[in-house]
Amino acid sequence: MHLHILGICGTFMGSLALLARELGLTVSGSDANVYPPMSTQLEEAGIHLAEGYAAANLTPRPDLVVVGNALSRGNPEVEALLDRGMPYVSGPQWLAEHVLAGRRVIAVAGTHGKTTTASLLAWLLESAGLAPGFLIGGVPRNFGVSARLGAHDAPFVVEADEYDTAFFDKRSKFVHYRPEIAILGNLEFDHADIFPDLAAIERQFHHLVRTVPGRGRLLVADGEPALDRVLEQGCWTPVVRFGGEASSPWRLALEREDASRFRVIHQQDAADEDAVVDWPLTGAYNARNALAALAAAHACGVDLARGCAALSRFESPRRRQELRGEVAGIQVIDDFAHHPTAIAATLEGLRAATPRGRLLAVVEPRSNTMRLGTLRDRLAASVGAADAAFWYQPPGLDWSLAPLLAASPVPSRLHEDLDALVDALVAEARPLDRIVVMSNGGFGGIHEKLLAALEAAHG
Repeated sequence: MHLHILGICGTFMGSLALLARELGLTVSGSDANVYPPMSTQLEEAGIHLAEGYAAANLTPRPDLVVVGNALSRGNPEVEALLDRGMPYVSGPQWLAEHVLAGRRVIAVAGTHGKTTTASLLAWLLESAGLAPGFLIGGVPRNFGVSARLGAHDAPFVVEADEYDTAFFDKRSKFVHYRPEIAILGNLEFDHADIFPDLAAIERQFHHLVRTVPGRGRLLVADGEPALDRVLEQGCWTPVVRFGGEASSPWRLALEREDASRFRVIHQQDAADEDAVVDWPLTGAYNARNALAALAAAHACGVDLARGCAALSRFESPRRRQELRGEVAGIQVIDDFAHHPTAIAATLEGLRAATPRGRLLAVVEPRSNTMRLGTLRDRLAASVGAADAAFWYQPPGLDWSLAPLLAASPVPSRLHEDLDALVDALVAEARPLDRIVVMSNGGFGGIHEKLLAALEAAHG
């Protein structure tokens, strides 16, 4: 069977392509933006990629076309498949029918931290010998791929996105997954291109809650008013809270300020003694992600002490505080942060991790929400933990970043030219500095350009 995927280099669709290939299907795909790490792992899997959308990409005629949610009417490949009467389906529906059916599904949902939490959970299950399947919106470095089938009788971990499914299905992706266990990690306003307000997103989360069976489990973060409102709309599944509140069955207590060491307290099971996590990640938000993953793994039979020990060997996913290189003592760090909350959390975690040098934040507002300017009033404050901020005004952004400079709590600069931005960073950086590049896209290959320029200046 030949499966053709539109939007194949998106994190979800690329992962789906890997699963289809593992099932033995012939897979091809097209995308307007082809860049690593997704393009690299697809090519390594023997999947043919076409750059750009065109009717010719549908020849030879595939048996089924999977349409990504970034595609809409007017796209030449979409129009061609409709005109030719070709069978098509959304990615989430294909996943549900061909991979998740009959599996014990664990869905990881939330505005932030889904990729890291799902990677953590997959690693905990793997370390316990359960050989899980997974589909994650990034590349977990412990596995080297973003998706795999795993053992059929093992749990399947899926990153559960609230974004809409396809141009012909406006429900959130995660309503297709029908999990037995769902993690609700946090919830705030995002995806301003499809949701008018937070209440609309809460309604979609409630739709997810409605699909979790009574024999299942909802692991819900404490201290999240929006999640409380979701549950108030109706809940038919046992709820287990995690976080820092004394009443929560799963709690953590930081033993280092940077959260690189913390104690896990499980109050619900008398057989569990407190256990300590000592791991390479930093940031209180990552500790909460780990707590959620430990609770889910425990529900699958993973011993708490064993799980905590396994976290010492966990490697963060690609593009999550990933060190891309170091030149003359200057580190270049890549992070997917694309929302003011995520930007602030990333910088605060890195700031607490080490007193080493200065922290230089480089931000590209690229996500749909950022490009619409919905959260622009929160952007300036989000870089408060940095020593300086470098803002990039990408082509086509309809609003100016210039006002951020006056509102910024730290020295800030604005650049509209990528090469000029790289030159400014090279001129500013000195040994022991950490340059943190934050974008949810390829950012014009800035990481490679910056490392090459630093090498030329200091080599």
